[in-house]
Amino acid sequence: MASQGIPVQGAVLTARDIAQAIDHSLLRPDITHGELLEGLRMAKRYGVATCCVRPMDVPVAREELAGSVVRVSSVVGFPHGAHTTETKVFEATQLIDLGAAELDMVLAFARLKSGQDDYVYQDVKAVVDAAHARSVIVKVIIECFYLTDEEKVRACQICEAAGADYVKTSTGYSGGGATIEDVRLMRRTCSPKVAVKAAGGIRDLDTTLRFLAAGAKMIGTRSTQAIMEEALRREQEGTLRLP
Repeated sequence: MASQGIPVQGAVLTARDIAQAIDHSLLRPDITHGELLEGLRMAKRYGVATCCVRPMDVPVAREELAGSVVRVSSVVGFPHGAHTTETKVFEATQLIDLGAAELDMVLAFARLKSGQDDYVYQDVKAVVDAAHARSVIVKVIIECFYLTDEEKVRACQICEAAGADYVKTSTGYSGGGATIEDVRLMRRTCSPKVAVKAAGGIRDLDTTLRFLAAGAKMIGTRSTQAIMEEALRREQEGTLRLP
């Protein structure tokens, strides 16, 4: 697949291709320490791209994933994007110090809906600048559920202008998750410099493949084991391909 989620219809894939498109989510607020370790070890077993953990869990994830191909990611301004910019920058810097290699920050979408685009731009840029100074990737969650299509386009344009590496559909904790239509809109709006991540409600391989075909480069999911087991089965059959 193309590096920015612009795939070829019918392309034959490997299970590793699927694994490298998965960000395994361990953000559920009630996850116990044992469940956290179990999830991290499962992610290592399948060799997924990243594990996204709660901020307090970054040191545990760094230790557990050391020496593996799985990168540690965490969240900034989660889940509402309503933290002050200074708080978001502090949070981002602290998470990087603790071992996060990627950050998923939540856009100040209430300010976007209020027409305060310069505030949103400065908010994103402050986190991006702090992260990029440490070679850390930033994905900006625009939380599509709350936005009109016009607002989604503005959000994507602001994120690209601010230097974000990705735009992401959802936190998974609002009233709705990722949709194919939103991913296509985000992919059309952004240049190839900015990748798209789909998250929220993606629970099986067929859905994963549809989102990749629509233009997503990364998939955020809690259902990694089920997706990977099916991908491995289809790879053995020679039937693992994009729709």
